[in-house]
Amino acid sequence: MSVFRFGWRYWKKHVPCAVFCQLIGFIGLTIDIILPLIGAMFVDYILNFQGITNDGIFDFLLKFGQPESWELFIVLACVFGGLVVFREGVIYLRNVLFQYNGLAYENELRDISYKKLVELDSSTVASYNTGDLLATLSSDIIIFKEMYSRVLLLIGDGVFVLIVTCVILAMNSAYMLILPAVMAPVLLFALMKYMNAARRVSTQIRKRNAEMNLTVQENIDAVRLVRSFANEDLEENKFDRVNEDFRKAYCEQVDVSAKYGMIFNTIRQFAYITTIVIGTLMVFWGKFGIGIMTASVTYVLRIMDYLTQISNASYQLQYSLVSGGRIKEFLERKTKIPEPDKPDKIGEVPNIEVKNVSVMEDGKLLLKNVSLSIPFGKKVGIMGGTGSGKSVLLKSLVRIYDVMSGDIEINGEDIRNFELDDLRNEFAYVFQDVFLFSNTIDANIAFYAPNIDKETVMRVAEQAQAGRFIRSLPQGFETIVGEKGLGLSGGQKQRISIARALLKNAPILVLDDASSALDATTERKLMRTIKENYPDRTILIAAHRVSSVADCDEILYMQDGEIIERGTFDEMVKKNGRFAEIYKMQSMEEDNSDADISEAVLNAVGEG
Repeated sequence: MSVFRFGWRYWKKHVPCAVFCQLIGFIGLTIDIILPLIGAMFVDYILNFQGITNDGIFDFLLKFGQPESWELFIVLACVFGGLVVFREGVIYLRNVLFQYNGLAYENELRDISYKKLVELDSSTVASYNTGDLLATLSSDIIIFKEMYSRVLLLIGDGVFVLIVTCVILAMNSAYMLILPAVMAPVLLFALMKYMNAARRVSTQIRKRNAEMNLTVQENIDAVRLVRSFANEDLEENKFDRVNEDFRKAYCEQVDVSAKYGMIFNTIRQFAYITTIVIGTLMVFWGKFGIGIMTASVTYVLRIMDYLTQISNASYQLQYSLVSGGRIKEFLERKTKIPEPDKPDKIGEVPNIEVKNVSVMEDGKLLLKNVSLSIPFGKKVGIMGGTGSGKSVLLKSLVRIYDVMSGDIEINGEDIRNFELDDLRNEFAYVFQDVFLFSNTIDANIAFYAPNIDKETVMRVAEQAQAGRFIRSLPQGFETIVGEKGLGLSGGQKQRISIARALLKNAPILVLDDASSALDATTERKLMRTIKENYPDRTILIAAHRVSSVADCDEILYMQDGEIIERGTFDEMVKKNGRFAEIYKMQSMEEDNSDADISEAVLNAVGEG
């Protein structure tokens, strides 16, 4: 599908307004085209009447006054002024309506693109670099919109003016059409070369712009890391290189534009001089008066001007086509997590069965024949080293990853038969990487239900062990956090994230290494509070600390995408396997830590 057809799919609903705008624009342009004929009458019948009459569309005005009379002057002036005012009103209306129509199209494209971004699976979104994605969702949409709201309009105006002007020239002096006929092929040849160069340059500019966006975004996100390594000079040099490439791309655009601009301007000036020579000869030979000669020169120049306008619009069209191609490619990307055609409904009490599930991503097997039964209300803990598959297993339950083989069922129904929203509403998921919006703590906790009462927000904050530190902040729950707000510690962010999940009050709570930044005491309080306040909820916990999963009904230990050990806490310790080794090691570390604290206290007391 071409970029034009792709854009038309969304533009067609805006066509009635666009056609209306184009038609009234043609009215304004027609008036603009015929105004020189009135100017010619001023010259031939008021200023320099020599008894020569010309057949023109305004000859009927001669009925209102004799040549070189005040009556005719006033009539011509009134008609001229009235047409100018009417033309300006029509052009103003056309431009306003077209801009509003274009903005509506831009808004629709942006909505569709954002919905596509939300619809795409995580791995597909991650395949784009941030700068490229930002360019696609922002500047590309604006540039592509310009093709329909302005560029094609300019081309349509140019074609219309060329046709009407040539007709009027033919009616007044066919000789004056010789020059445009000769120059048009030269202009068209230059235009084709211009368009090819424009496409190449615009592609480079867009690429360099995306690189610039990515570099700036990375330095904003990594500002603390850069400063901690005292690597400002390295990043400045990196930015300088990207900035220089960006400058060179724009310099190439300037070079192309200037070169072809010079060519078009030379052709225009040649046409101007040649037209004056031909027109002067026509006057000497008595073919027409000075006024018609002046009008003819104006028309020839107008033909050249609008040919130049078409060439400039064609140059801008290449930018729009490049941007449109990027938007088209993005919107036509297929998600790896498709929605079912006829979705089923989930029962009130979700019971999960994982049956011989394997998951592959980018050719790498992440899960291997994993089976697990999670009846509603069960507490399951998952341990394992980095890359063992803990998070992949949990994310597969909400279809962030889709299974390659096997089945994940809820109440006996494959989860791929449920709508994604319905499926994910069964889960309150706390990710390992916490993200807080640039908003108040209150708004971040109430993300799932923005209009919920303050008491509920405060209650879940207390349950997440976040209430105390939030109240100690200057504005309490109204404190702004996130990228542009107050910086919080990792543990504080995790507690806010957990409070956000508790407020959702979904049947299944997933804590994906969500307490890794908490100290052991705070973590124990948190787990005890969750167990007391949510006894009838399924809780799935992925963790590195044994204390995080010790109270679970079943504990899994994963390695290389497989479950190599499973059982209750006591059973896992008795197996004397990998889990038991980690438990003993962590117990020794805690004992040593307690001993160090006791020794420090005794030393302090002794010194006192």
